Order: sequence, then C-alpha cells, then structure tokens
Amino acid sequence: MVVKKETAKYSLKNLYQSKTRSFLTILSIFVGITTIFIFVSFGIGLYAYVNEFASGSSADKLIILPKGAGAPGLDDTFALSDDDLDAIKQVSGVYEVSGMYIRATEIQQDKIKKYTFIIGYDPEKSSLIWEGFGDIDLAKGDWLKNSDSSKVLLGYNYQIKDRIFPKAYEVNDKIEIQGQDFRIVGFVESIGNPQDDAQIYTTKDEMQELYSDLKGYNMIIAEVDADKIDIIAGRVERALRNSRDLDEGKEDFFVQSWQDMMETYSIVLNVIIGFIILIAFIAVLVSMINTANTMVTSVLERTKEIGIMKAVGARNSEIFGVFLFESSVLGFIAGVIGVTFGWIISAAIGAAMNSLGWGFLSPYFSWWLFAALIAFATITGAVSGTIPAIQASRVNPVDALRYE
Repeated sequence: MVVKKETAKYSLKNLYQSKTRSFLTILSIFVGITTIFIFVSFGIGLYAYVNEFASGSSADKLIILPKGAGAPGLDDTFALSDDDLDAIKQVSGVYEVSGMYIRATEIQQDKIKKYTFIIGYDPEKSSLIWEGFGDIDLAKGDWLKNSDSSKVLLGYNYQIKDRIFPKAYEVNDKIEIQGQDFRIVGFVESIGNPQDDAQIYTTKDEMQELYSDLKGYNMIIAEVDADKIDIIAGRVERALRNSRDLDEGKEDFFVQSWQDMMETYSIVLNVIIGFIILIAFIAVLVSMINTANTMVTSVLERTKEIGIMKAVGARNSEIFGVFLFESSVLGFIAGVIGVTFGWIISAAIGAAMNSLGWGFLSPYFSWWLFAALIAFATITGAVSGTIPAIQASRVNPVDALRYE
C-alpha cells in the first residue's frame, strides 16, 4: 500500500496533536524492543564465544574426566591413573595424550590470601593442552619447560592491578603458593572469565612436589582423528573399562569431545535465552494491545472527522491507510528508540563486564540486528493498528456526521 504525501502529513499531524498518548504507546513498544535487543546481542555474543572454543584445533580433542561429587581439583575419588593414560595411548586413532593434575590452592600477597586452582601439566605436550582449551596463546613471557623448578605460568588477570590482588605481577616476580615462593615465567592470554583467568599452571613434577597426596590425574586430553572422533571415543571408553575392570554402564569416568561439551553449553544457552526472549515477546504483545487501544480511542475521537473526510470523497482504502500509517509510525519510532537504548545499555554492560574480567559476556552488534528489530517494531505497530484501521474505514459517513 502506497501512502500519499497528504495522508502522511495528516497522520503525523494527528500523532503530534495527541503526543501524550503517542508517547505512552511508543514507550510500551520500545521497552520490549530494548529488552529483546539486549538479550539477543548478548546471546549472539555468547554463541560466538562458544563456537570459537568448539572450532579450530580443539575440534579433534577428547576430554576424559573421572566421575566425582565435585569439580576437578575438589574431588579425586575416581582419579585417572598412568595405567589409564597408557591404555588410551594404545587406542587406534589416538595421536597424542596427556594427563593433568588439578588442585584448589592457596595464594598469598602480603597478608591477603586467595584461593584458586593450580594445574600441573607436561610442558612437552603443552600445545595439546592449550589447544584443548580452545587455542589459548601466551600473552607475555615464556612457556614452562620440564626443567623449570619452582616456576609457574599465571592466568591473564594476575598482571592487572586490583583484579586478583592489589598489586599486579610481572614476569620474573615471585608469587606465594601454599606457603612456597614460585618464580613467574609468563602469563597466558585472557580466556574471558575470572575463574579461568585466575588459574595457575606448573609442571607435573612440580605439582607432585607441592602435593604429595595426589591420587591421579583429574583430566586427560587426547588428540585424535577428527573425522572418526565419535568412533574413537567409543574405543577409548572400552579401553578404559578394560583398564579399570569395569562393566559397561558402570563407568566411573566420562569421555566427551570438546565439541560435545560446547554443544551441551549451547543447548542450555538456547533454553535460557529463549525463555528470556519469550518474556520480552510477552512485553511486546502487551504493547500491541496498548497500541490497538490507542488506535481504537483515536477512531472514536475522530468519528465525525472521518465522516467529513468521506463526505468530501475519501475512499475506505484511504481512511484505512491513515490509521494503519499512524500505528506503523508509532511502531517505527519505538523501534528506532528501542534499538538505540538497547545498543547503549548493551555496550555499557559489556564494558563493565570486561572491566570485571568477564570478557566472554560481550554483546555482538550487527546491522541486521538493528534493521530486524526496527522492522519488527514497525510490523508490530502495523498489526496492532489493523483492526482499528478497518473499523475506521467502515464508518458510515451519515452516522459519523451525527456522532457526538
């Protein structure tokens, strides 16, 4: 439907004259659009973060974890052994394998104590470990070597003042761990969340010196043939059952690909984002009702005016166009304001999260997100104004002129 210039001017004039009611209608729509923009932008940002970890060199990795009542490092009831490591190495399709120790540990700066996780790994297989975590690179300093004694690699946040401790650390500084001093050889790049960016890494030998009660590995990472990863995962399960003398269905371990783990996170993310967007859509539905109510009221207030328009030759389609255009304009304005506020709020929240170390909680902005939500708001306004517009177009001019 093409709107004539005169119709557009007339409609805009009417909207301006009832600006209070128009403002309240716009307000009800833009709140919903702003909410949708915020959650969709952060949702897409989270999907991008998950996909980054689920792709690339981590796509050919299997993660083997023992079952337990707590997170790795807090419960070693079913720790993995060197025999398990050897069993996995013998599996056809497994190229490389390495085990890691994970423990909760105490760190101290002056009189301030904090608790975090320390990970012991084999530096000779460091590429396997860091690729298994999603292609983590070095931010500063050097990687660990097997010959290193009393040395550690720190997470990204240790080099930022007040992020973990009041004082920032530099390469070659000392950090106190479990009452012992360790020399810092480097820092890994940011993973994007405070827990991971506060972790400490050392060699397996150093870990055994630090904790004499280690029962076994808390995690094993295996590099396998990516094209047959599901088949190889089954082979690894069988090998571990044999190694641990377990019946099928009674495994005390998990074998999962990194992509499977990320897909699990994506499913949970889908449910959460979907639920929140559903709430936002309910808000939009309420705004549609408010818009329809506004347009119905406008029709009733302008009944005599409609009668005059028809008396001077206005067609039903032209009357319909006037009210449909007005409701569409309200939706369009609400959409523009909504995405503007959504962008400002999302950017501010993203900056705040990044400053707090939650870098993975970053919004994603794209022109299609702006365009889609503005179009959605415009259509929402148009749809909610359709019935009142039809009602206005069917007004009998004789009855309208008598209307008081």
